Amino acid sequence: MSWKRKRTYSGKNDHYSISKKLRKELKSSEEFETMLANLSLEEIVALKLEISTKPVNKRLYGIPIWNSLTDIVRDAAFKYAYSATRTTADAMRMLGLKENEFFRLKSIYDPVSYFTESDKKEI
Repeated sequence: MSWKRKRTYSGKNDHYSISKKLRKELKSSEEFETMLANLSLEEIVALKLEISTKPVNKRLYGIPIWNSLTDIVRDAAFKYAYSATRTTADAMRMLGLKENEFFRLKSIYDPVSYFTESDKKEI
């Protein structure tokens, strides 16, 4: 029956949102996100590195930034996949990973605790 409203499926990931989490923690706002949207990803990473090195006179000796970039980007992509999809199967397809690889990486990067961490602090 076309007049009946179709039920939409919302999975476990449906309530995860990086934007909502950061706004709840007062780390982000609508204005900030608008300004951030005007920057490229490369500019954002470079700006973050520059700002974080200001207190130490722009020197990060002994910190292997180049080798850590892969893990940083994978962690960010994992969090985004969880916030952009409804289910873990959708996140798996979005990232192009097979099931065993996905769950191995899920245990390493643990994106679920990132989204549920602030909820536990409030209780």
